[in-house]
Amino acid sequence: MPFRDIVGHRTLVALLSRSVARGTLPPSLILAGPAGIGKSLAAVSVAQAVNCLEPLRDVAASDGAVLPLDACGRCAACSRIARGVHPDVLLVVPGDNGSIKVDVVRDVVDRSHYRPFEGVRRVVVIDDADALVSQAQNALLKTLEEPPSGSMFILVTSRPDALLSTVTSRCPRLRFAPLAPDDIARALIARGVHETNARATASIVDGSLARALEASEDDATGARERALEFVASIARSTDARHRLEGTKELLAKSVRGATDREMLAATLRVMSSLFRDLALLGTNAEGTTLANVDLGPALERLSAWSGARALDAFKAVDRALAALERNAGVKIVADWLALNI
Repeated sequence: MPFRDIVGHRTLVALLSRSVARGTLPPSLILAGPAGIGKSLAAVSVAQAVNCLEPLRDVAASDGAVLPLDACGRCAACSRIARGVHPDVLLVVPGDNGSIKVDVVRDVVDRSHYRPFEGVRRVVVIDDADALVSQAQNALLKTLEEPPSGSMFILVTSRPDALLSTVTSRCPRLRFAPLAPDDIARALIARGVHETNARATASIVDGSLARALEASEDDATGARERALEFVASIARSTDARHRLEGTKELLAKSVRGATDREMLAATLRVMSSLFRDLALLGTNAEGTTLANVDLGPALERLSAWSGARALDAFKAVDRALAALERNAGVKIVADWLALNI
């Protein structure tokens, strides 16, 4: 995938493009950030850019930004890298037991010391690098510190803290943030998803395009409806009993194939985006900055939340999500949230 086709991450993509164009790309890199947001695709884009047979200069990306250098995406080298069959682009992934063993690392380290077979530079991509066992990480140290002139190593991880400090100290780290809902929605629309469903899906996937592509449109729309109903119900009363009744109604709406925990998590992610939008509206922000730009009338009906109150509600939802991830009881989390927003 060429740089220009990567969804979001505009600043980092431009930085990588400039580094390749100027020949200043570090020989070892860590691409860190949440799962499913495009880090592995960025690693493949780097491999294509440094080995493309017909690289392009001053290329316009989909958002209008100009990239100094990009892969053509069509030549034999780009095609083989995209298919995972280029002899000079080595992809290392966890084995069946979920870890990356030392023997695998020793093999790619040995191969990295040979000149590229046909490309400009050999690129070793270690996906889910946090799965490297300690011995495997130690086997990488000397190579990361002094990589062979014709090779580079890219470690992709959603858990950089799981890497040894001796590894992280040898590699510059690029931090990839979750994708903006608008970026995810545009990517889904480009794939033929209706705008309403695309924006509903974007609001429940926590910035992950991979999760968005796997999500059911019906589940996303349902989560959005549940969130709007719950927030509207809470807005109508400050009575604790009424608010707790609202949580009963919320949890009673089962979703086929989903656990109560999964359903509540999806609903909370939508609530988070709603309160974010309400806080922005309180600052007279432009509508284009909203995650739920298609819900203008519904957001207006929730004007009881604005400014500081919306921000406090956003923080409460964030705490509720964190508690849910720590395995707190579903009903306890829902009840606490109802009483604290």
